[in-house]
Amino acid sequence: MKKILAAACLLALSNAHAAQDPEAVFNRACTMCHSGQLPMAPKKGDQAAWKPRLEQGTDVLVKHVTEGFNAMPARGLCMDCSAEDYKAVIAWMSK
Repeated sequence: MKKILAAACLLALSNAHAAQDPEAVFNRACTMCHSGQLPMAPKKGDQAAWKPRLEQGTDVLVKHVTEGFNAMPARGLCMDCSAEDYKAVIAWMSK
């Protein structure tokens, strides 16, 4: 069941229609923490670190980014990102 849920989440994330390029958003707002400088932030491409997060579902992850969660600041330092932008960046970082 968890594998099906994870696959559904990945499919939903891959179908996000972002207004901004995920790589550009990552380079501008996410790279400071998600390139290894902050140990609890999952690194881009670290599928093992992203797996339990993706299993929570897209809506939970977008909520965490939007509201802030643990060490993540609210809006993930991307003040002009939409929910679709966050979904696209999460999908891009988790591959």
